[in-house]
Amino acid sequence: MNEQDERYSTAEDAIIDAFFLLLHEKNYEKITVSDVIKKAGIVRSTFYNHYENIPALVEAAEDKTIDDIFRMMEGFHPKNDRDMCFSYFLAICSYTQKNPFLSNLLRSARGDGFFEKAMTMFHKYVTSVSDLSTGANVSREQYSYLIAGTIGSTIGILHKWISEDFSSDKDKVADVLTTIFLNGVLPFMGSR
Repeated sequence: MNEQDERYSTAEDAIIDAFFLLLHEKNYEKITVSDVIKKAGIVRSTFYNHYENIPALVEAAEDKTIDDIFRMMEGFHPKNDRDMCFSYFLAICSYTQKNPFLSNLLRSARGDGFFEKAMTMFHKYVTSVSDLSTGANVSREQYSYLIAGTIGSTIGILHKWISEDFSSDKDKVADVLTTIFLNGVLPFMGSR
């Protein structure tokens, strides 16, 4: 990576990081370009070199959040290993707790566009990596529904947890998610 590319990447990271920090202070609809540049320590032209406006920044924050979740998903290879599953769901809980953008989306109804984009990408990912010739008890179509159910229940549980201001310990939430996955989904997937 050359110096100019590195500066571009650093400025982009600073802008998104500033946006995430601002979400701890105010609702994203109230965040302005002036807020972001002040928090990021950049000039206005730098912001506009990266993003046309705040909605474009919000879309970039959505994409970054989805990419982060994908990276976690790629490291998860479902099998009947409680510690591994718990570790994965604990990572999801920790990420949710630390990412105010995701927390705000899960808390409110305005995340519909994000969830539609995320679900479409998750299904494409699952379809591309699933190989059902390894003894699964379900068809590819059924497997897709099982994954959709897992994603839906995970989102529902995270929504409840966030709505209750993270009052339960994240280990307890991760344990519930692990139990649901190991007892509700994994048995249908066969030995994977």
